[in-house]
Amino acid sequence: MSASGGPKAVVAALAANLSIAAMKFVAFVLTSSSSMLAEAIHSVADSGNQVLLLIGGKRSARQASPQHPFGYGRERYIYAFIVSIVLFTVGGLFALFEAWEKFQHPEPIEGAWWWVPLAILLGSIVAEGLSFRTAMGASRPSRGGQSLAQFVRAAKQPELPVILLEDFGALIGLACALFGVSLTLITGNGVWDAVGTAMIGILLVVIAAVLAFETSSLLVGESATSSDIAKIESALESDGTRIIHLRTMHLGPDELLVAAKFSVGTASTGAQIAKAIDDAEARIRAAVPSARVIYLEPDIPRAD
Repeated sequence: MSASGGPKAVVAALAANLSIAAMKFVAFVLTSSSSMLAEAIHSVADSGNQVLLLIGGKRSARQASPQHPFGYGRERYIYAFIVSIVLFTVGGLFALFEAWEKFQHPEPIEGAWWWVPLAILLGSIVAEGLSFRTAMGASRPSRGGQSLAQFVRAAKQPELPVILLEDFGALIGLACALFGVSLTLITGNGVWDAVGTAMIGILLVVIAAVLAFETSSLLVGESATSSDIAKIESALESDGTRIIHLRTMHLGPDELLVAAKFSVGTASTGAQIAKAIDDAEARIRAAVPSARVIYLEPDIPRAD
């Protein structure tokens, strides 16, 4: 992955989620809290998602082949979409099912280990907070002044938005679990544990839906950002060339296809046109380095 800080953020999130998942399972075994079980499964799902992102980054780096002449850059989008499915099914639907079961048969949290869920949840909030801070720092160079929501919608590299959403969701989910467990301990009513579990499930389903929507748009094929399009237009027109039409599409997070038709003089020779195309390609690549596949078609001005 060539996204700035992408692998670092993914590995940091993976390490945090594996350790947190183990602690949450211990808390569930000791207390039978459904909120702790939902959070444990959530962490397992997140860990699997980070492995998927790493696999997608590795597979996308393969060289282009005759069967795939534009390379494998979109593998990263495919694996990011799979992440949304895993988060929806393994995380969200399981938590909602567990909440329903707990509503049917609420049980209080009792015994000598009642304090374990609280300690683990507080420790998990600290660990997830550190992971979220790492992801925010890694995204800062490419995020610029954008808010988190704007960055998730505009980013072409899927890894950092996925990690940011997962870590943000994990922090909210932990707060929901802390809410459910705390009220269950205070009131002795296991329904509050079910409420916390349901809140976690709804949260994960919403995050999964957002991820699925954004990654499906990338899979279909998104154009370059408005700033990159402006740079391409400026590079093409810098020598007086008139653009007839311009199309762009991301072949992968770091690979942009540029296709344009531009005007040439009616008296231009083949050699002059070839040189104009070569010069234009060089200017475009200098302005937007990710524009690696460029097709330029010359045409003559027409009255219509």
